[in-house]
Parts: sequence; structure tokens; C-alpha cells
Amino acid sequence: MGASALEKVAADIRACRLCAGEFDREPRPILQVGRHARIAIFGQAPGNRAYVEGRPFADPSGVRLRAWLGVDEAAFYNPKLFAIAPMAFCFPGYDRFGGDRPPPKRCAATWRSKLMAALPKLELALLIGSYAQKWHLASAAKRTMTETVAAWRDYGPLFMPTPHPSWRNNAWLKKNPWFESDMLPEIRARVAKLTRG
Repeated sequence: MGASALEKVAADIRACRLCAGEFDREPRPILQVGRHARIAIFGQAPGNRAYVEGRPFADPSGVRLRAWLGVDEAAFYNPKLFAIAPMAFCFPGYDRFGGDRPPPKRCAATWRSKLMAALPKLELALLIGSYAQKWHLASAAKRTMTETVAAWRDYGPLFMPTPHPSWRNNAWLKKNPWFESDMLPEIRARVAKLTRG
């Protein structure tokens, strides 16, 4: 599939209104794709700040994610370098505890396979959180997110499972120092190589 196929599926996603009326806001699908992108960020769903600003990871978790990758905003938001496509493209709202609701399953069921078929040049895909890991790794995903991330060497060269860069995972990062000491250097090295050309 060429550029026209990607442009069509991206336009269809941006026009999607499948969940209209189900959440407290109008649908606003958010994704970043480009036909030359070799790195993908596959997360859960846009947060409130992303919804307001109309771009993915427009919050402190984005700052941490870019630090993990070793890139600045200009590189991160360059669709020639990075495709950013969460499992659900709209902010699903908050649950009663103040956390983000899970991504609606119908979004991935409707769009995921079409989008993946239109992104054939990917060489590295970061699977951020359990929703992305379970979809992309299927039966190869482990019982928990921690177990899946700990087994990251089993999923290469394409997939690298990671935790979410949210502040809510600070305790997880402290409890699992191997992520920053062993895994992040590998991620940064691969990102540097793929963004240099």
C-alpha cells in the first residue's frame, strides 16, 4: 500500500464518529502518521491535554517519553520520523477515580488492521501499556504488563513493550530499575539510528 492508502485510512480515522454520544465530549480522533515513518508509538488513547491541543502526548507524559527516546519535540512531532497511533484515537474521558477510561475496543476492531497495513516501513514500534501490548503481541504477551516488558528481548526487532510514561507509574519505575538501566539505552540507540536515516 502506498501513500494514498495511508492518507485514505488516516482521513477516515480523523472523520470517525463511531463513539459520538457515548462520552462527555465530541469525538476528536488524534493520530500522527507519515508514509516514511520507521518508528511508531502505539499507546492507549489520547489524554485530556492531547484532546484540547489536538496532538498526541501534549502533557508531562510526553516530556518523559521524549526523554526516554532521546529526541526533542521537533523530531517527535515529525511524521516522517514517528507514527503515533494509540489503540483508541479519541479521549475516552475519566473514570470515577479520576483516571482515564480504557480505550473502547471497537476503535481497534474498526481501524487497527487497516492502519497497520498502511504502515509497511515500520522498523520499531513501542507498545506503551497493556492495551497495545495485548493487541500487537496477542498470545505472546505475558500475564501482566510488567512480565511483558521484562521479556522485551523476545519481541524484537519490531516490538518493544514499555510502561506508560505517566507520573502514575513513578512507583513502577522505582520498583523496576532495570527498565531505565537496561532497556532505555537500547531504545535510545535504536531510535537514534532510525532517525538519522
